[in-house]
Amino acid sequence: MAHPLDRIDRRLLALLQDDGRLSIAELARRVHLSPTPCFERVRRLEREGYIRGYHADLDPARLGAGLIAFVEVQLDRTTPDVFNRFRDGVTELAPVQECHMVAGGFDYLLKVRTADMAAYRRFLEDLAALAGVEQTHTYVVMEEVKSTRALPLEDR
Repeated sequence: MAHPLDRIDRRLLALLQDDGRLSIAELARRVHLSPTPCFERVRRLEREGYIRGYHADLDPARLGAGLIAFVEVQLDRTTPDVFNRFRDGVTELAPVQECHMVAGGFDYLLKVRTADMAAYRRFLEDLAALAGVEQTHTYVVMEEVKSTRALPLEDR
């Protein structure tokens, strides 16, 4: 069972979210704890699933993934088997960074990164070939104004 988060837990999460490479000693200093209790809190936050992992923030443009597109996907039927087949297929498409089932005029919203429009066109062929895909609409990003994985962690 997860413990309720207190002010120190939230501060630890905020610090690690900002810089996952902070040492336990530095974390302890910033939250005014000694290293051992700080270490125990971080391990508890990991164990309870508040911290799912640690990641490097890579530059997509430098790594050949500078084009961002959002894609609306409409399926031909809204049945559990069609949803499952689509979910299984879309998770195998490397350019898909995010896939969300949504309520509204279409079924899924994808965030996709490719090198350029030619690579996006190849991706779109793979997407259209997935079982159940009836229609797609693409919105190419002209400027990325804000992109973050940071969650708001203010005290509640």
